[in-house]
Amino acid sequence: MADAAEPGSEDLPEHEGVAIVGMAGRFPGAADLSAFWSNLREGVESIGRLSEEELEAAGVDPAVFGRSDYVRAAPRFEGIGEFDAEFFGYTAREAQVMDPQHRLFLETSWQALEDAGYDAARHDGRIGVFGGASTTAYLDNLMSNLEQGERIKGENVGLAFELAFLTSRVSYKLGLRGPSFPVQTACSSALVAVHTACQSLLNFECDMALSGAVSYKVPENTGYVHQEGSFLSPDGHVRPFDADARGTVFGTGVGVVVLKRLEDALADRDTVHAVIRGSAVNNDGAVKASFTAPTASGQAEVVTEALAAADADPGSIGYVEAHGSGTLIGDSIEVQALARALDTDRRIGLGTVKGNVGHLDAAAGIAGLLKTTLALEHGELPPTLNHRTPNPDIDFAATPFDVVTELTPWPRGEHPRRAGVSAFGFGGTNAHLVLEEAPPEEPGEPAGAAPRGTALLTLSARTPEALEDLTDRMAAHLRRHDPDLTDAGYTLAVGRREFPHRRTVTGPDTGAVAAALETRDPAHTHTAHTAHGSTPLVFLFSGQGSQHPRMAHDLYRDEPHFRATVDECARILHPLLDADIRDLLLTTPDPAQLDRTRWTQPALFVLEYALARLWLHWGAAPTGMLGHSLGEWTAATLAGVFTLPDALRLVALRGRLMQDQAPGAMLNTMADRDEVEKALGPGLSLAAHNGPRDCVVSGPQEALDAFAQTAREHGWPTQPLTTSHAFHSELMAPMVEEFTAAVAAAERRPPVIPFVSNLTGDWITPEQAQDPRYWGQHILATVEFAAGVLTAAASPHTTLLEVGPGQTLRSLARRVLNGHEHPATTLNSLPHKRDPRTAVQTLHQTLGQLWLHGTTPDWDAYHADRNP
Repeated sequence: MADAAEPGSEDLPEHEGVAIVGMAGRFPGAADLSAFWSNLREGVESIGRLSEEELEAAGVDPAVFGRSDYVRAAPRFEGIGEFDAEFFGYTAREAQVMDPQHRLFLETSWQALEDAGYDAARHDGRIGVFGGASTTAYLDNLMSNLEQGERIKGENVGLAFELAFLTSRVSYKLGLRGPSFPVQTACSSALVAVHTACQSLLNFECDMALSGAVSYKVPENTGYVHQEGSFLSPDGHVRPFDADARGTVFGTGVGVVVLKRLEDALADRDTVHAVIRGSAVNNDGAVKASFTAPTASGQAEVVTEALAAADADPGSIGYVEAHGSGTLIGDSIEVQALARALDTDRRIGLGTVKGNVGHLDAAAGIAGLLKTTLALEHGELPPTLNHRTPNPDIDFAATPFDVVTELTPWPRGEHPRRAGVSAFGFGGTNAHLVLEEAPPEEPGEPAGAAPRGTALLTLSARTPEALEDLTDRMAAHLRRHDPDLTDAGYTLAVGRREFPHRRTVTGPDTGAVAAALETRDPAHTHTAHTAHGSTPLVFLFSGQGSQHPRMAHDLYRDEPHFRATVDECARILHPLLDADIRDLLLTTPDPAQLDRTRWTQPALFVLEYALARLWLHWGAAPTGMLGHSLGEWTAATLAGVFTLPDALRLVALRGRLMQDQAPGAMLNTMADRDEVEKALGPGLSLAAHNGPRDCVVSGPQEALDAFAQTAREHGWPTQPLTTSHAFHSELMAPMVEEFTAAVAAAERRPPVIPFVSNLTGDWITPEQAQDPRYWGQHILATVEFAAGVLTAAASPHTTLLEVGPGQTLRSLARRVLNGHEHPATTLNSLPHKRDPRTAVQTLHQTLGQLWLHGTTPDWDAYHADRNP
């Protein structure tokens, strides 16, 4: 058997051909391709013996199955009635009437697209559908078994049965806009459909194609009466190329592949399972013994034509997946034809899948194609079952072929593995494909580890039960394959349809992510039901007091878009501060310096602005914003009221002027606003109303000490704030005129993103946002944060996202909204300074939570930043 290509075959153009980028199938004894491959490797024969009970349940008359010539055998195909009608928008009645072949082909097409990593609803290109099916016998079965079957005669059941609608049903239900037409050439239907799909791709009629076939044996779980000389096996076994070969056994199966032009697949970094280098289709014509008889000349010609289309030397073929129907004459003619076309001194492996699963009629070729694709991927040739003594009409010694009778390694050698796949139909339509293993992957990130130090994976399903099953399967997949986590995260995000029951998981490597999924670890997995689609998203911008050393260090190091914005701000600020603001954001400065207002305010502004730009870059665009004091400046700048250079200049001035005012103090007081305002002494101001019993009092230290005594007498808990000045009090009044004049000198525009005013607690008007006096009064007035939260969260299902260090505003907002008629989801971008999680871990976990609650990120932008 050849383990390498002939010299010269390596000259094939590297990116020519059609790539198999996705595949799915269900065959006797195998609910998926993983089980199918396992059965092939282990030599499992899935043609089972039927008991009398099964035959009676299937409606077979005991007088029939009791005959000596009745063969009690059928390929075992489970789950034929498990079609999820609601998933595809069908009623139970419509699904019941529909031919199972249509159901199976539709389901398998969906699964194949998922395997390829494409959600048809988000794919911009044209996807074609090419498929075949066997002649249906389901209507007779339905009429004889369904109650009130006579009523069906009056219904338009043609749509549910006609082969003409097999592929267009898939196009309609999946929203595919490429060419869509069925193929019916009997046993060669599947490979003719694949050939047609390849031609459509190479002619640029579509950008991707679904292709395959389905066959359903009706009624199921029944045997057959054997007649001497027929093509049905007398004992229920298929013996390809064997001296005892006497016929085949028909069964049920379905398979679909997703095809793309190889060049496109490689450019899109698709998983390429194998490459179709060339294909051909022909017909035997009239030179044969009968309409159903095969001819060696026609079969040899189609193989030769496929080799020519592939520009492949016969000696480059290491294996042929034959039609191999298990008849003495048919097998003999096929090997004769192959020997003519593959004239080489090298030994070639020969096999067929029919000994395992029987003859699948229209789907026979797709079973062989999928088997060969898996063999190329795994580098192994499965055994051909039931071959013991060679067919005496085949002189194997005079051919290049050896029937593969045991699991055999298929080494790559110097050149790629290559195989041929044949299918020949009654009536003489022959098809042959030349298949090659996928080109080697280019070196990339090491598998298992997340480039950012943490990975985000998203899962969704239509029901809670399906989500749990998906979670378990994903954990098992990670354990088994140890994939690149970023690639896996990207495919899950953009290549799967989004459903309402959702789960996210984060972790540093595949082992940690798999463990979190297995245990449903609440620290790393989050689950939500999103039934309301897109939801309002409001950014909350933190105020002074939330700062801490190294608050931007991790993000600056790991997130390029964040880093670029910080660098831009630092460049603008440097002449204004005569210092590099990054020293405060990235290192561990003297805490006293970071807490000085002239440094704190520009540092916080830069962090919040860069973080907001990162969220926007990732597609998390706010529908509204609310800042707390300084935070409103970030909101106004993001809304376009101020240009970034003007905003930085004004924020730097604001911080310097505030630093230069007389010292003062601030006290957090847990009491009702009315009571606090009544208790305010001379010189004191209500600096902020943060919640129902959450007030901040500001003013001179001596006056604040007197207020603290009053608070103790009333039993109001208090907490001094770490600050050197009394913000939002009359102590700031001396700076207002100079600052207002500076604002007046800057360009101002109407906001393009709504934000809530600290002064009113309501949405700011364009006139307010552009009025310099507003920004002067903003320094003195009470921060109406509690009212602002109620305004921002007035719409149902709002998400409030704190954009800044820590989670102070998130905590305040939750208290404000406690018991509110429209509870909001509250999230934080960065961890509390005492949180053991890193900033990067928290940020990516929050992105996942945004998705859980209805925000759709720009996953392409997010994953494009994976290699900072």
